[in-house]
Amino acid sequence: MVIRLENEAGRVGFGEVAPIPWFGTETLDEAADALAKLGDTVDAAILESIDKRQGCLRFALASALSEVGRIVPNPSDPPPARRVRDNTPHLLPSAISRLAVAALLPAGKTMLAAADKALAEGYVAFKWKVGVLAGDDERVLLDELLARLPGHAKLRLDANGAWTTRQAEKWLDCCAERPIEFVEQPVAPEAVDALTGLAADHPVTLALDESVTGLTGLRFWLERGWKGVVVVKPALAGTPEAVLALLGRHQADVAFSSALETAVGRQAALRMAFQYQKAQPRALGFGVTPLFQDSRFDGLPAVPFVSAEAVEKMNPEAVWNALS
Repeated sequence: MVIRLENEAGRVGFGEVAPIPWFGTETLDEAADALAKLGDTVDAAILESIDKRQGCLRFALASALSEVGRIVPNPSDPPPARRVRDNTPHLLPSAISRLAVAALLPAGKTMLAAADKALAEGYVAFKWKVGVLAGDDERVLLDELLARLPGHAKLRLDANGAWTTRQAEKWLDCCAERPIEFVEQPVAPEAVDALTGLAADHPVTLALDESVTGLTGLRFWLERGWKGVVVVKPALAGTPEAVLALLGRHQADVAFSSALETAVGRQAALRMAFQYQKAQPRALGFGVTPLFQDSRFDGLPAVPFVSAEAVEKMNPEAVWNALS
């Protein structure tokens, strides 16, 4: 669902509600019902009144409100002061202007051909869905994949919570001897003790995805002292300001990822990724394009690197016009 806001001066902002209910978000119908109750006017106070469980709607409205009130900087102006993790103003004159995008590899043997294609296109980061075939078969494929990748490439594995704790332990023993960037959601999100134990008992970096869908889950794990990666899908997480503030307070290790949104939500999500500055940022989990037959809905082509400049050139209004 795409939302359009306009202020009295004619400034327009767009937002997108892109829920994934089985991930733990509200449904599209629930978001539409909540939106209908707001009436024709939305401001910051009304946004804060929306139930925190409506993370997708809060993201959409906050994104649109931010764009309505956004001040476009003059390129000749000096770098602005920004607040970072210690809550003091700093100048960031050398902000990161380009981020890698992880190529999404399919499950099973077709992954090898997909990896060859992505390598030829210039990708340096890869994400492979595992937990689909028998573990022994997938581990054989893992070695075949690693033999194809150059030394500078990053490979992350995503089990989507499919493994039992015993299966996860076997995989993590295997990965400890191989150059794996991280293993994502090895067991189900509700298995809190198992996730904590696996992280403590194995040297492999673990990442949480389904466990940290919304701001509540993200806060739970960060305040618990999680030292691994958190996969943040901005379109599901709530207001960008609150999410970035929480990540900054905990100096979180973040991989920003897509929620299969259109260019409207994707622009806002990618802006968050560029706002969250780290010395060595993780590759973006936005290697999902093309998603739509109409390229205006994607906003950006499938590329191994995305620049901040390209994000700013995305045109949410083109999506609105195409839907109108």
